[in-house]
Amino acid sequence: MSTLENEVTFRKQAEVNQNLEAQFDSSSTDFILITDHRTSKSKSLEQLEASKETENAESCCSRSARSVFRMKTLRRRLPFLTWLPHYNTKDCIGDLIAGFTVGLTVIPQGLAYSGVVGLPPEYGLYGAFMGCFVYVLLGTCKDSTIGSTAVASLMTFQFAQGSWQRSVLLTFLTGIIEILMAIFKLGCLVEFVSGPVSAGFTSAVALIVSTSQMRSMLGVKSDGGSFLETWISMFRDIENVRVADTCLGFGCVFLLLAMRSFGKLTIGPKDGTRRNRFQRVVNQVIKFVSTSRNASVVILFTVITMYLDANGTNPFRLTGNIPKGMPAPSLPPFSIEAQPGNETAGIPPVPGQNFLEMVQSMGYGLLIVPLMALLETMSVCKAFAKGKQIDITQEMIACGVGNIATSIFSGYRCNGGLARSAVNNASGCRTNMSNLYIGVIVVLALNFLTDYFAFIPKAVLAAIIISAVIFQVQYQVVTPMWRSKRSDLVPGILAFVTCLVLPLEIGIMVAIGVNLLFILYYAARPKVTLEQLETQQGIRFVKITPDRCLIFPSVEFVRNMVLKLGSKSTLPVVIDCTYIYAADYTAAKVISSIVEDFRRRQQKIIFFNLKPSVVSVFEGLNTRLVLCYNTHALNQELRPDEPDLSRSVDSLDHAESGNGASECVSMASTLSLARS
Repeated sequence: MSTLENEVTFRKQAEVNQNLEAQFDSSSTDFILITDHRTSKSKSLEQLEASKETENAESCCSRSARSVFRMKTLRRRLPFLTWLPHYNTKDCIGDLIAGFTVGLTVIPQGLAYSGVVGLPPEYGLYGAFMGCFVYVLLGTCKDSTIGSTAVASLMTFQFAQGSWQRSVLLTFLTGIIEILMAIFKLGCLVEFVSGPVSAGFTSAVALIVSTSQMRSMLGVKSDGGSFLETWISMFRDIENVRVADTCLGFGCVFLLLAMRSFGKLTIGPKDGTRRNRFQRVVNQVIKFVSTSRNASVVILFTVITMYLDANGTNPFRLTGNIPKGMPAPSLPPFSIEAQPGNETAGIPPVPGQNFLEMVQSMGYGLLIVPLMALLETMSVCKAFAKGKQIDITQEMIACGVGNIATSIFSGYRCNGGLARSAVNNASGCRTNMSNLYIGVIVVLALNFLTDYFAFIPKAVLAAIIISAVIFQVQYQVVTPMWRSKRSDLVPGILAFVTCLVLPLEIGIMVAIGVNLLFILYYAARPKVTLEQLETQQGIRFVKITPDRCLIFPSVEFVRNMVLKLGSKSTLPVVIDCTYIYAADYTAAKVISSIVEDFRRRQQKIIFFNLKPSVVSVFEGLNTRLVLCYNTHALNQELRPDEPDLSRSVDSLDHAESGNGASECVSMASTLSLARS
């Protein structure tokens, strides 16, 4: 007979009714509450068997087919079916304003982030429109905007090494991996990256990206694969610093930060309903100037540079020519043709690579890049969820399809960005349609404005990136973490330091590994409560309560504590298994050895409230356990006149015959024992 059947039978036979507290000494007010956390609270054995037969009779394929073509599933996988039928003029105006405002931010950011990846400026724009178009149809968060981010750009540079072929192929392959992760429901992987590790990683990325842009502001050469190596190489070339670019770059940083703070100013009463029309208009102008500060600064200094260049007095380094128009759609490059270098122009030769060599050069970046992108996208969705449930699977589908579409137009990695999405939210977006207008603005810029992009100073683009990522240094989490749990600072600081000193991919892996070690150590050292209790009949026993499941890292620790206690006392031992919700083979072996040790010493050991799923694990080794599921059974087992210690108390056949069948104590009964 199965464990479940035994359990149902036991529940039917355990029919007693008595004042539980009256059985024990009531001199203490301290109580221990033990409940049986059953996996099925209301279904009887017959109902479970009937449902099982129904499930077996129904084909898995037919269930899946019906699920796919249900309207509920279609609306979940095609979210635009939910909001598009109700789209109105008010929504259109709000999305158009938000899309135009964010578009003015996306264009200069795209040009600047391409420098982080080590690619020409046009590639930043190539990756800024297809993701937006796809997210209109598949995205779930109306505030999220898809495009280049500091994390995605730096990760692409780390694994693509400045090659546009590898960058585009990385985008294509990671998009496929994201879709596969969605199909196999692997969004839970992001939960293995804790908050402290994420904060340390993001802070390190902010400093690394800022450092990579310092060479454009200073006009010096730099190389190196880590934060320290980059700074060392820049100091070696410090004598070649360009004063004009340096002054322009730092001046733009201060100007952008001032314009950002300017957006917080308002005129008139704090209550918006009491402001007059003039005050509302002025506040909207202030808000627009602040949110479009990147575009404003770029336009201003582009006009100045065009004037200086026409007079032959331009002292700044410029972006250079950008190809006009959109790239022709094509499959990503699956190989790299060898190209000779040019020593005179300082162009190194490019070795040829086939597809396997390209994939091998990317290494485990194919796993780290989508994981970090998912983490960044989910942070955006959580920031603007407003209590709504987040469909992490659908977000992975949207990002995966968006990156595949982006790679077809020669763009590199794109995903949700918090700063850009905050601008979208502050601009009054109402639906995902704002992403459509953002993409349209980028497409128009590629077709009509590239001639003017050539006059944008590189120092201005560097200032835009630095002023954006400087706020991603999450120093503000240190104080709450110190007050809450100081040990969480260890993986956070480790992630920050290792990502700065070591290559980024190694640093994040080391930090995640150390964080997992902390989790394993916590699992290996459960809190075990020891209490000596006494019943009203004067029977004394020791109660041991582990606070978590029994798995291989922790079971030896629990075993040593139980045996240590058993060797010092001859009292019966009751193990409260209320919080043991899982066990494995190693735990079953150890429990079996504990039971044998106690049996050899003629000392009782009783398992109280052991879950049926855990019992089935122990039964696999034919372990003979003494089980109790209510206080009456426990009281009977603790009586010293029981001659047979090896039997299994799965039911209460030995219960007193005076207890009627109509008087019942359920399996979820409460045990109240006074401390001795």
